[in-house]
Amino acid sequence: MTVPVQIRVQAAAAQLLYALPTPVKRLIAGAPIRLDGQELALDAQLLLRLQQLTGAELAGQSVERSRADLDVSRHLVSGKPIEPVHTRELTIPAPAGGIEATLYTPDGLPEPSGLLVFFHGGGWVVGTRNSHDNTARFLAKHAGVRVLSVDYRLAPEHPFPAAAEDALAAFDYAHAKAGELGADPARIAVGGDSAGGNLAAVTALVTTRRGGPAPAFQLLFYPAVDMSTRRRSREIFGNGFFLTDAQMTWFADHYAPEGVDRTDIRMSPLLAEDLSGLPPAYLATAGFDPLRDEGEAYAKKLEEAGVPVALNRQEDLIHGYVNFLGIGRRFREATAEAAGALRLGLSKKKS
Repeated sequence: MTVPVQIRVQAAAAQLLYALPTPVKRLIAGAPIRLDGQELALDAQLLLRLQQLTGAELAGQSVERSRADLDVSRHLVSGKPIEPVHTRELTIPAPAGGIEATLYTPDGLPEPSGLLVFFHGGGWVVGTRNSHDNTARFLAKHAGVRVLSVDYRLAPEHPFPAAAEDALAAFDYAHAKAGELGADPARIAVGGDSAGGNLAAVTALVTTRRGGPAPAFQLLFYPAVDMSTRRRSREIFGNGFFLTDAQMTWFADHYAPEGVDRTDIRMSPLLAEDLSGLPPAYLATAGFDPLRDEGEAYAKKLEEAGVPVALNRQEDLIHGYVNFLGIGRRFREATAEAAGALRLGLSKKKS
């Protein structure tokens, strides 16, 4: 799409702002924010200040407006396309119709390589593989893997369990067609952020319980894993830190409208009685995120079930940080750590 002139100007202004000396950035952002024993990163606080000044919102208006706003606003924070990464568009066959996807391959990556099947965030309502284009590029390049980024069906047109069904179909396709994708079928991971992290966790759970084939690794960024209850972090960080309490309700009501059982483990994998045998996981949470506590509860439950899990709380960051790769440095640092974990997780052939 053609980026509007206004957005290009705003993106350039944001770059200049983040290039200012630290004392000046601190003056613009305001006094340090300390909450729950954590201090918000200056890069994150400056982004929230920009959001406040522009009036931008993640979601909460009409579905159509929220989708359109995200499609445009991503150009403010995602940065220039990371190169050299080759892309190929493809369609994944599925019972409900074809699922559009993009295969990202870092320049010079030999075959077969590890592969990440990636599900974008956006509360199951907004977002596309385009909104997460640079996230996929970053993970592909810095983890040294191929990335298959998937456009699953969105609510409210397609409520639960449509997205979960598409995520499962995408993994099964990647495993069955690994050779055509240049991937090793024994080194396929699932991953995603927020709602996408939910879909990755659900895919790992469902495939493991059916007896395989199952992923070799899980890459979970601040996943939503329990839609049945409210936790402390949602009360503390539910307003003013990018993802709000009201938006979480808006997303959930579209994905799981009245009459849907929100304790279904295909929506709330944290409620599964048995998590044993699941693939190893890297699970990242953000300190100033309403979803923080449920993600960490999931990591704890995985560990108690004997699943190798690396939990890392990026305590100075906010929800959505894997999308803010074009501004500051802190967001890229946190995402680079996850890329390193993915590289390690898929570095050896799984038996």
